[in-house]
Amino acid sequence: MKNIVLIGFMGTGKSAVGRRLAARLGREFVDTDEEIERVTGKTIAQIFARDGEIRFRSEEALVVKKIAARENLVVATGGGVVLNPENVRALQKNGVLIGLTAAPEIIYRRVKRKRNRPLLNVPGDVLERIKTLLAERAGAYAVAEFTVDTGGLTVDGVVERIVAYLEERGLIPPAPVRSADK
Repeated sequence: MKNIVLIGFMGTGKSAVGRRLAARLGREFVDTDEEIERVTGKTIAQIFARDGEIRFRSEEALVVKKIAARENLVVATGGGVVLNPENVRALQKNGVLIGLTAAPEIIYRRVKRKRNRPLLNVPGDVLERIKTLLAERAGAYAVAEFTVDTGGLTVDGVVERIVAYLEERGLIPPAPVRSADK
């Protein structure tokens, strides 16, 4: 069974949706950022602060390669995973890439109090930084074969849209019809 890989900018709901989607489908959930932290023994913020973004991206590529070789997973990726074409190729080989998006203002609202976002911990206007990064990455996120705007939806609403798409494409079996539904 192909992996279901959630891509998109930070704060679009990849981890929350991924956990719920995995539970719904009876699949294992893997978060690439959590896996990097487990393997390195450092938080993402520590890796960025001590070793820099290049080292983080290197760790990320190693984790992606390992995860992409597995099957039947729901994977939540870090927001920048698609910046490396090798990561994209590895994830596409055995996975369906689902993009999650949200308006910059919604992302800002979701992440503004979190200090574990190294790319946003810079001087200046955080909302403007989000807009800049989104614009820079727009082309990279276009590799998703299906995209859901999470801005006006609950986590369950996003999961339902993804499940409907996967069923429609024959990537997962349709849910059995319960007798109460007939």
